[in-house]
Amino acid sequence: MKKDRELDIVVYGATGYTGKLVAEYLSTQYGVGGDVSWAMAGRSQEKLEAVRADLGISASLPLIVADASDPASIAAMVDRAAVVLTTVGPYQLYGSDLVAACVKAGTDYVDLCGEPNWMNEMIAEHNEAAQKSGARIVFSCGFDSIPFDLGVFFLQEKAKAQLGKALPRVRGRVRSMKGVWSGGTLASFKATMAAASKNPELIAVLTNPFALTPGFTGAEQPTGTKPMYDDVLGSWVAPFMMATINTKNIHRTNFLQNHDYGEGFVYDEMLITGPGEEGEAMAKAVAGDTSMATDQTQPGDGPTKEQRETGYYDILFVGETHDGKILRAAVKGDMDPGYGSTSKMITEAAVCLVKNPTLGSGGILTPAAALGGHLIERLQTNAGLTFQLEEN
Repeated sequence: MKKDRELDIVVYGATGYTGKLVAEYLSTQYGVGGDVSWAMAGRSQEKLEAVRADLGISASLPLIVADASDPASIAAMVDRAAVVLTTVGPYQLYGSDLVAACVKAGTDYVDLCGEPNWMNEMIAEHNEAAQKSGARIVFSCGFDSIPFDLGVFFLQEKAKAQLGKALPRVRGRVRSMKGVWSGGTLASFKATMAAASKNPELIAVLTNPFALTPGFTGAEQPTGTKPMYDDVLGSWVAPFMMATINTKNIHRTNFLQNHDYGEGFVYDEMLITGPGEEGEAMAKAVAGDTSMATDQTQPGDGPTKEQRETGYYDILFVGETHDGKILRAAVKGDMDPGYGSTSKMITEAAVCLVKNPTLGSGGILTPAAALGGHLIERLQTNAGLTFQLEEN
């Protein structure tokens, strides 16, 4: 724990849909008054008290009133915590002052950001200052991008151990998943699209796989924007909606690790739809789906408890060497990706920072570059994820 900090973790946004899930998981997994000290924070004392009571959490759990529109309240919250865990998005609308406050105070930070335009901006503005203050700012600690970022990291670690070198080419392929998005996810998506429509320069950021690696552009990457037949898998594959953020984070991990995967590393991410005409038809249907752009679900809405608990995901990573050797790994989660599993992943990322105060250095980081194998271990022990090599 950072010196002189009253609390290990503050959950900012605890009255929101995902914030409640995080508070529930923290309470169940770590209790109140145990070896992880935490508090709930949000705009309304009354709502915080209601959530605390609704979840059956001890009245001794501290509550902190803080509002993105009141910088003094944000600074006061940040000064009390070793780690701020924030679910208050869209981050491009509500997150900038919080990141700045954490950087200034040397407070660690985790979020669920899938907004590469904002992340690009935050890296330019704050990376150097975070390195100096020691703040470990870790974006994208939910379904985007932990299973993908750590999945590639896991496969590369196995490749180095078994083959003596990293894999220059990795395919990320979603084999199956069951889950629904919430209003918060839609709000972030729509905020990003609105920002891009006002500033066409942002489109270049959104489409550039190296948008989060300032000063470095690597090998040409597959676009992943059209249905195609994947010869290595013997299956049709379709565009995957999270690929635009996950690929950027994975290239940033490689960049932060001094190009441990190689300067010519190539990665793409798609959804497996199956072989033959049926697989082709499914891939084309997925590619033509525009339901996210027209969905009217509001922030605060999300899947039911039953939907979360019956959800799952299964992601395959296929790595290839220059001389044709193949290594495969799978990452699987036991709840719906966006909420049940995400709330556990971000919490374990925060706890991992608390438990490993000297792991990594300050800066704007990725889950794999900041926490690597330590986080994989926590996710497998506590959060229902599995990381395994598979037979070719």
